[in-house]
Amino acid sequence: MKKIERQIEVIERLNRLIRLGKTGTPDQLSEKLEISKASLFQILGVMKQLNAPIVFDITLQSYVYEESVNFTYGFYTRKLYGEEVLEVSSYNAQSIMMQVDFKYPSLRIV
Repeated sequence: MKKIERQIEVIERLNRLIRLGKTGTPDQLSEKLEISKASLFQILGVMKQLNAPIVFDITLQSYVYEESVNFTYGFYTRKLYGEEVLEVSSYNAQSIMMQVDFKYPSLRIV
């Protein structure tokens, strides 16, 4: 579990640096995060697979997001509001349909 926690911690730190436009070059960034350059590129690849719009800005000499995104790790509870519908599936398990304000118009969790 420690390895996964460390990777998530690195992604959270990387996310903060990207938002601030303070990553620096890949060499500088891998040093800031205390990981190898190869590990940095693997993590950036995973983030891109998860739809993070990361690009390297040559002018800023920093990785940046092309559009506004959020990264959250953990489990959170919340009440359902508005168009969100709580329904019971055929297996008597609860499913949640909610509007998502990004790429996908609705999300169904069963």
